[in-house]
Amino acid sequence: MQNLSERVVVLGTGGTIAGSAERAADTLGYRAGQIPAARLVEDIVALAGGPIEAQQIAQIDSKDMVDEVWLALAQAVHTQLERPDVAGVVVTHGTDTLEETAYFLQRVLAPSRPVVLVGAMRPATSLQADGPQNLCDAVQVARSRGARGVVAVLAGTVYSAWDVRKVHPYRLEAFDAGDAGPVARLEAGRLRMLRDWPVGQALGLPALRREGGAWPWVEILTSHAGARAAAVSAWVAGGVRGIVVAGTGNGSVHAALEGALVDARAAGVVVWRSTRCQNGEVLDAGPVALPSAGTLTPVQARIELMLRLTAGIAA
Repeated sequence: MQNLSERVVVLGTGGTIAGSAERAADTLGYRAGQIPAARLVEDIVALAGGPIEAQQIAQIDSKDMVDEVWLALAQAVHTQLERPDVAGVVVTHGTDTLEETAYFLQRVLAPSRPVVLVGAMRPATSLQADGPQNLCDAVQVARSRGARGVVAVLAGTVYSAWDVRKVHPYRLEAFDAGDAGPVARLEAGRLRMLRDWPVGQALGLPALRREGGAWPWVEILTSHAGARAAAVSAWVAGGVRGIVVAGTGNGSVHAALEGALVDARAAGVVVWRSTRCQNGEVLDAGPVALPSAGTLTPVQARIELMLRLTAGIAA
């Protein structure tokens, strides 16, 4: 059920949903972040059913997401949700790092009203443009009574910020939620719930205070056949504060890396093990040299570790 008298605020950050190409048949050779959020909203007649505002936060290809945009976006979302007339917030976003922004916003804000990230796999100029329908769906979710937390809406599916991940580089149905599955599906204008909305304890905006203008440096390292430890040594020498290793299988780490990572821990660097597998979590059986990131994907673990180091929480 929706309340169309309540306002939705669309915050634009760019991405393919705002992208354009010279030819309508071109679905890969386009430039992301070309169309303002206000025009995306104006061009969709179906959104006229209730009050909508648009605000541009950034205009970037999401592969180039940076801390400054995350901070500005978190502050903007918080500001809009402080308004009693706002039912929810929609964030237009590129798909490449959408899952990272979703996790970041949920972890920092854990909002009691919906914050809906929406993107597209085809630019706005494409013959197969999926952005308009995705944006309509996102607004519907933002207006849905009882909705809360940060979710992503793509291809008629609602994903929790805790679980959403991009699993294909260019198909229209490019997202998944791993073992957890989606939160809901949009079917013929109806929202069919499958599980609960995301909840959690917010770190809060004060936790984003930055040391010397920058958040702690945390990197992701992938374990693979023939791995070498030189990158670990270089990062430690350069001042890295945390390393997430995307291990093989159940978080296993190549012997050439494990020794260097153990040494990094001894030098004060926080090291977590995740898995490069799409689904599942890292399960420990007995003593381990490096602590597990549990259910967190490598990119989620990096954000979680960065936030904990920033907030001074034990990692």
